[in-house]
Parts: sequence; structure tokens; C-alpha cells
Amino acid sequence: MIEVKGVDHVVFRTTKLEAMLHFYTQVLGCHLERQLAEEGLTQLRAGTALIDIVTCDSELGRLGGKAPQQDGRNVDHVCLLITSMDEQALLGYLAEFDITTEGFAKRYGAQGFGRSVYINDPEGNVIELKLSN
Repeated sequence: MIEVKGVDHVVFRTTKLEAMLHFYTQVLGCHLERQLAEEGLTQLRAGTALIDIVTCDSELGRLGGKAPQQDGRNVDHVCLLITSMDEQALLGYLAEFDITTEGFAKRYGAQGFGRSVYINDPEGNVIELKLSN
């Protein structure tokens, strides 16, 4: 059984990086945590979580398809922090519900680097499940 502890991070895609950064830092008071310009990724601290901003024209951003608009998605994925458990046990549990994955990888989130896996909900939204440290 999976136990969700909270939201680790959410990833927004944008064609308006400066406006997004102004909104989240100046209006909402988030702080710059990390920037990987070559990947098109800016990570902002939002309390115990992160808000990731990905530019649509970057390599990472192009993976999400069209830029945000009526028929282009804006949210790349949501990451849920879950109670730590054996990776193979989690994969087995997901398989019981016919949920496929590409396996675990080491990724950076609000709690630092950790192991996570991507799955899709019934609407095709990407959900990342990150094991707590």
C-alpha cells in the first residue's frame, strides 16, 4: 500500500520565463533554489515543496509537446512524496493495477536527490512517486 506524505514538486511549462519567475518570486515570495539553464529548468522553493519552471523551447520542455494553450499542456507532472518502501515491492504493487513504469531513477526534488518512478493516471497525467529519504 502506498502512503502519500505530501507534494514534493509540481512542474509548469512556460513560454514566459521572466513573467513566471517574477510572479512566483516577487508576488508569491518563492526563492530560487537551483537553475539548470542548459536543460531549461528553474527550481523555486515553495515551503517544503518545489515549483519547477521549464521553458517550452528547451530540450526538457519539448518533451511535453506543444506550448501551453487550449490544446497544449501546461503542467508537465506532479511529484508525490511517499513513505519509503522497497522499490521492487512498489513496482509489483503498481503492476497489480496494470500500471506500467520505466523503472526507478535518481532525481532531484524538494527533499534533495532521491529515487522515483513515473506513472500515468487514467487521464494521462504524469505522476512521479518519490520515495522519502
